[in-house]
Amino acid sequence: MSMKDRLFIVSQYLLPHHLLSRLAGCVAECRVRWFKNAFTQWFVRRYQVDMSEAQVEDPTAYEHFNAFFTRALKDGARPLDPTPGAVLSPADGGISQLGRIEHGRIFQAKGHSFSVLELLGGDAERAAPFMGGDFATVYLSPRDYHRVHMPLAGTLREMVYVPGRIFSVNQTTAENVPELFARNERVVCLFDTEQGPMAVVLVGAMIVASIETVWAGLVTPPKRHLKTLRYDEAARAPIHLRQGDELGRFKLGSTAIVLFGPQRVRWASGLAANSPVRMGQALGQAVEAQNPSNPVGDGLPASS
Repeated sequence: MSMKDRLFIVSQYLLPHHLLSRLAGCVAECRVRWFKNAFTQWFVRRYQVDMSEAQVEDPTAYEHFNAFFTRALKDGARPLDPTPGAVLSPADGGISQLGRIEHGRIFQAKGHSFSVLELLGGDAERAAPFMGGDFATVYLSPRDYHRVHMPLAGTLREMVYVPGRIFSVNQTTAENVPELFARNERVVCLFDTEQGPMAVVLVGAMIVASIETVWAGLVTPPKRHLKTLRYDEAARAPIHLRQGDELGRFKLGSTAIVLFGPQRVRWASGLAANSPVRMGQALGQAVEAQNPSNPVGDGLPASS
């Protein structure tokens, strides 16, 4: 590791993560025209953002930087793969890792892995359906489209806000910060689908001002403690989202992790770490359920 990378990693442990992120949030919500226009135009040049895809192509037309950052795309800019059974990428970005969940752990990078149990908030019953299953981690870079969409159609069962640190998320931190994605602040969204339980985890990062979902709005609460909301109770109307529907968004970017149970999906053979992906392209293919006696989508392991 270079001295520059060593200093960067050390700084990650020393910096006041949440204070910096809240300050960044204030800057990103600034409506002073000369400031937000100059900052947004600099960002477009610095990261070579393709504004021709956006519904509003003029970067100075947005009310503040966050509105630009979470911009909508033109209709048809992200066509959904029409292959029957396709499991879609939830976001634009690059594959950080994908593969099998082994011994309850997800591969991170260079000898590092993290616990599914911890990623999902520490509840063993919640984590059980994903043991031995499959995962895909998609990293969203600053230039990417920052809305997250449904890989498969599903019904929301539970949302869990898990407080934590907010280390930067990139290749350097993935290779050098143990349990990175299970340490950072995150929002866990659990769905029932035709392929059984599916989790989509929105992982925060340094200067990520907030994480939002389409059903709850801003999720990050003023008090940072674990919070669980159930959506499969009679008191709440069911929330159904179609494949490709928007699920949530990041205000200043990060990572989305998708989890499935055992033998539910088969990832595309051409995908590997650092493969570029776009929302709507097929990450893999759904696999027919192995035990028809177990109702698909009940969230429970097959009975013996």
